[in-house]
Amino acid sequence: MINRSVTFALLAALFVAACAAPPPAAQQPAFAPTQANPAPTEAPTPTPQAGLTITDALGREVALPALPQRIVLTGRALFMVADAVYTFPEAGKRIIGMGQTAQGSGNFVKLIDPDYGSKAVLERDAGAEQVAALKPDLVILKSTAAEATGKPIEALNIPVIYVDFETPEQYVRDLTILGQVFGNPTRAQAVIDFYQRKVAQIEQAVADAPRPRALLLYYNDRDGNIAFNVPPLNWIQTRMVQIAGGQPVWSDAKLGKGWTQVTLEQIAAWDADFIFIVSYFKNPSEVVSALKADPNWQALRATREGRLFAFPADLYSWDQPDTRWILGLTWLAGRLHPERFPNLDIEAEAKAFYRELYGLDEAFFIAQIRPTFQGDLP
Repeated sequence: MINRSVTFALLAALFVAACAAPPPAAQQPAFAPTQANPAPTEAPTPTPQAGLTITDALGREVALPALPQRIVLTGRALFMVADAVYTFPEAGKRIIGMGQTAQGSGNFVKLIDPDYGSKAVLERDAGAEQVAALKPDLVILKSTAAEATGKPIEALNIPVIYVDFETPEQYVRDLTILGQVFGNPTRAQAVIDFYQRKVAQIEQAVADAPRPRALLLYYNDRDGNIAFNVPPLNWIQTRMVQIAGGQPVWSDAKLGKGWTQVTLEQIAAWDADFIFIVSYFKNPSEVVSALKADPNWQALRATREGRLFAFPADLYSWDQPDTRWILGLTWLAGRLHPERFPNLDIEAEAKAFYRELYGLDEAFFIAQIRPTFQGDLP
């Protein structure tokens, strides 16, 4: 299990390095209403001849003759990368093609990019030739796709930059990379500051709080059989529980590199104070309602004490290493330590998130985002 003090120290070091905004004074209540900020603005148009060298997530130095104007996003887990890319106002104009950015029925990029219909949409398993046909001057991929997808593209002399966007630390690094890609380091720092400020508030608020035993489970019935799974210790779901002031009860289990299936007997043996259910392809509220009606789940202490919760979502679940993980972390801290966050208004936090990261106003939020809320949200 990752030691809480180590986690705090790592994040604190990154915050100082990236010039994070200081946390609020101790006497201020956590999560007071967020003040409106101006919508993100594009960087000035660069001089066409200006070249640059970018060090990507794999430590590779990628030389570009100029700021890329024809960018393609491809590979697996694409929506997580695309949602980070679209925090930059230049993205819509410079992305010419991308893979599928939907999860279930949600497609956030299609919702916010007015030019989405003019972009090429690649298949999940699109090959290097299909990418090359778009004549990109840069391809952005997750580093996990370097061997299978990236190398064939690189072999065609197309520049590829790899990012991860899997942990809070990687968000700092990868947003900095995107700031170079789009020639807008000011915007990159503003987004970094947004995340760091929120994490710092939570870390400060729960620093001396008791750490309840928490269990986060991914519910999956896609093959017709219900299964419950726990994440690896280094995944963001586990990190979120730790940062939010909880103790992951599965830390001593034998875990794989991905989701690890666990039995109901093991779930009962862990006897968690809180259980959080994640569901990507079925409404988590419906899943939890069904579990609460199940005698086996009624026997669990967390259920009896009203601490079995559906992890929230809007177009995408808030537990993933998507940009929305900061909303999931905020909600999770409020559930684990409600006494430490007396002024938490998660809908106001969501409004601020979409305004500051995507420049979306309240009318857009009410019409397009609020109706998609799922899970244990107001």
